[in-house]
Amino acid sequence: MRTTNDLTPPAATAAAILPLVGGAANVTSVAHCMTRLRLGLRDRTLVREDALRSLPAVLGVVADDDSYQIVLGPGTVARVTPAFEALVAGTAGAPVTGTADALAARGAEWKAARQQRNATPLKLLLRRIANIFVPLIPALIGCGVIAGLGGLLVNLGWLPSLTPALAAIASGFMALIAVFVGHNTAKEFGGTPVLGGAVAAIVVYAGVAKVTAFGMTLAPGQGGVLGALAAALLGTYVEKWCRRWVPDALDVLVTPTLTVLLTGLVTLYVLMYTAGELSTAIGTGANWLLDHTGVFAGLVLGGLFLPLVMLGLHQALIPLHTTLIQQQGYTVLLPVLAMAGAGQVGAALAVYVRLHHDQSLRTTIRSALPAGLLGVGEPLIYGVSLPLGRPFVTACAGGAAGGAFVGLFSTLGDKIGSTAIGPSGWALFPLLKGTGGLALTAAIYAGGLLTGYVVGFAATYFFGLGRTVGGVRAIGGVGTVGGGGPVGGGGTVSGVCDSSKEGQDTDPGGNPPP
Repeated sequence: MRTTNDLTPPAATAAAILPLVGGAANVTSVAHCMTRLRLGLRDRTLVREDALRSLPAVLGVVADDDSYQIVLGPGTVARVTPAFEALVAGTAGAPVTGTADALAARGAEWKAARQQRNATPLKLLLRRIANIFVPLIPALIGCGVIAGLGGLLVNLGWLPSLTPALAAIASGFMALIAVFVGHNTAKEFGGTPVLGGAVAAIVVYAGVAKVTAFGMTLAPGQGGVLGALAAALLGTYVEKWCRRWVPDALDVLVTPTLTVLLTGLVTLYVLMYTAGELSTAIGTGANWLLDHTGVFAGLVLGGLFLPLVMLGLHQALIPLHTTLIQQQGYTVLLPVLAMAGAGQVGAALAVYVRLHHDQSLRTTIRSALPAGLLGVGEPLIYGVSLPLGRPFVTACAGGAAGGAFVGLFSTLGDKIGSTAIGPSGWALFPLLKGTGGLALTAAIYAGGLLTGYVVGFAATYFFGLGRTVGGVRAIGGVGTVGGGGPVGGGGTVSGVCDSSKEGQDTDPGGNPPP
């Protein structure tokens, strides 16, 4: 038998995790987002959480109503998940035996069903929207980096024969992103994915320029990802209606035809125009907000983003980012929101300096800080600032200051944005684009990060921590909260990973997070 030392690192990590979550028989589903392995578990009491947190590859854990989430970080999770799925498939299948085991499994299923009933419609909808767009992020990042490289070569006047090829490579995915959105929408809502892609493809087909709706000639791509999402969603409901009424003998012929025909007509004569107006309004509104109220808008967006992540409401921003990228080439919102991560880093550094007697917490911060600098904020949010209470608020203050800095330059006419969603922190530099030159754009973003670091540090150092007596810190009158390793969980600072942990994070003294 092979030991974990004989396995590849992803397989070794998967093999180490599986027994700590109750074994294959306890796993009901496996999925992943940008940073987390998301597991459905029959009985969460079987999880050995302390041992799980101590694994070198594990940055933290989160438990919400729907899944048990293990934070592994970007890249790592994409390699560990297939290995974990293979391991579960290879060892699953053992029946549940014994009355106690059967009752425990049934009780866990009832509990999961009750939690599902208690899930709010808004959060379920936002989670579904995230499931549509999150799988597209790797392509957005790759194409965004290539677009940035091509733009740099153009500005420098280097390799003029290569830059057209780079532009084609970077633009190909964005030209057809509506098709992928339609495919994922139909898949998420229970339709046939290829039919969702087919009706969404109408949005980007060049021939729509010959169609007139509401007295206006349509343009290819009008409505963008919002039009594609609406078309695919409508197509899914038309398909389901056809499945109920069309005889089985005719289903294979009639259902796809009616789905594409009826949905296509509504897409051309209603959805493309309507979604186009909405997309234009989103772009105009975002630009107006930063052009005319830049400091205030940056203050609010940068300061409130961490609470949005905590509540799971940040997922609503994903379609807005994607719409802005498709419409303008970059999203002006992401650099402002990324300042929340800077405030988080500054707050963590202040905790590290002030609480020098708490070696456990300092170890956690040392482990989580590199990821935080690169925009992966889970370990710092849920392992440091949120459990302590006030440092979470002072981290928000740092984010607000950084957002105000970026917003100020937007008001002055130097707007910056990101050509993709997903990365944050230092990792966002290759994706930056703005109205000024590359150097100015990078300088504004770096200035925002520095402002967030400094204000987050100062606010936490002077106002975010109580007195320290004999090595034991008093936070609002409550004793120490600690952890022995990189604990974490929740949404990423870039806002693309779906999860919330509201109501679950309190310090041992019972002091709830703000």
